[in-house]
Amino acid sequence: MKANSSNPNHRDRADRTRKTILRAAIREFSAHGLAGARTDAIAESAKVNKALLYYYFKSKRGLYAAALEEASGNVVGRALTALDTGQSAGERLLRAALNHFDRILTQHEFQSLMQQEMVRFRRGESESVPLLVKNFFKPLLEKLQEAVQEGIQTGELCEMDCLQVMYSMLGANVLYFLSAPMMRLALPFNPLDDAAIQSRRKAAVQFLGNALFVDRAHGAKLAKRVISDMPMPQAKSVGVWRKCL
Repeated sequence: MKANSSNPNHRDRADRTRKTILRAAIREFSAHGLAGARTDAIAESAKVNKALLYYYFKSKRGLYAAALEEASGNVVGRALTALDTGQSAGERLLRAALNHFDRILTQHEFQSLMQQEMVRFRRGESESVPLLVKNFFKPLLEKLQEAVQEGIQTGELCEMDCLQVMYSMLGANVLYFLSAPMMRLALPFNPLDDAAIQSRRKAAVQFLGNALFVDRAHGAKLAKRVISDMPMPQAKSVGVWRKCL
């Protein structure tokens, strides 16, 4: 039976149902991957009849693609918001860097989905990655590049390679979390303790404030303001990461 698209109440219910299914699918696919995820488990978690999964998404693969798109859209949307604050180019970049750190810290399901999908992409099995890049990640990279170029042109930022700025902003955050299990063996503290994470996210922004700006005092002042405006997420957010150690 087809939905009555002319009925606003029905459309609202359909949208809510679709969103509920997607949230359940993101949890299941992030935990078990495309091959291991069970549509029965998704339907049970979403509290819907299993037939509705196929009504909205046609197939398990279609549901997986929609879950990837939903998770990516939410994350990139928040990142783009950090780059559209109306502040100077340099401050927007600092906010984007801290937003990225906090995204890795808190968005474990998205991290898992993307890691799994990159493995599939290297094997030539992914049809989603090119679409995700086109619809989400390329616009984000373009925004970052625009901010770097604007900052250089206005004299706020040092003359430097745009890609190197982005790798420095984002790559350091990724390395911190990926290397935490190994670094735990070398350091006298747990890199994923609340205090260690808070110190690292602060140090990451302070480093960029010193490294990117022509006027280092100005950069340090902006870094301090960004850290104050964007407090660390709640401690419960790091629970999944601690299981790595």
